[in-house]
Amino acid sequence: MSDDLVYGIHAVAALLARRAGAVRKLTVQAGRSDRRVQELVESARAAHVLVETRPVTELDALLPGLVHQGVVARVEPAKPMDENQFLASLDVEKRPPLILVLDGVQDPHNLGACLRSADAVGVDAVVVPRDRATGLTPVVRKVAAGAAETVPLVQVTNLARFLRDLKEAGVWVVGTDGEADKLHYEVDLRGPLALVLGAEGTGMRRLTREECDHVVRLPMRGAVESLNVSVATGVVLYEALRQRGST
Repeated sequence: MSDDLVYGIHAVAALLARRAGAVRKLTVQAGRSDRRVQELVESARAAHVLVETRPVTELDALLPGLVHQGVVARVEPAKPMDENQFLASLDVEKRPPLILVLDGVQDPHNLGACLRSADAVGVDAVVVPRDRATGLTPVVRKVAAGAAETVPLVQVTNLARFLRDLKEAGVWVVGTDGEADKLHYEVDLRGPLALVLGAEGTGMRRLTREECDHVVRLPMRGAVESLNVSVATGVVLYEALRQRGST
């Protein structure tokens, strides 16, 4: 299996802090001696990670069109959490989980932004379909700014079946749809909860919607009909955080 590439100062710093043992090599742009880069180099060497310097042209060729900030780490690919393992770990009475479910998000920038919001709110896991959805790509890790190393990602084979399993475990499933009757703050988002947001443009699939206990929408006062999925995710997650107690 080939290595993953993690790039960008925040993403690499989070990787070294949480999964240093998985980092095979840190490549730094020749001539970069600023404090933030030097701190990464010191962290890598303290963890016995090989550090090398290369011309910026080599880093540009490695990640064409991407802003690498002069640092690229080669890392053993992280394995998504097994869905059965995740379900078995749930104890809704001891600690009501907050789960984010993304039904077919394909833009890595959106997934990265969703992971970042999930980390900020304290989400227990982000769930995505195994097929027809983006996974943990280098762009996702960069946009997530370290959240890809802190928030478990669960890839599931059959999302509708997984939602049924969540409900059997005592988790309430709340989906989002622009045509819903209730607003997102009119539904109880406390307790064991899975929030479901659909793909860019198409929203939730029919089978996913049918598994939702409630469907809500965001209030839209302007001319646009919908928000970007990552923005909508942040809005709904923070309403859940408000209801659940933000401290």
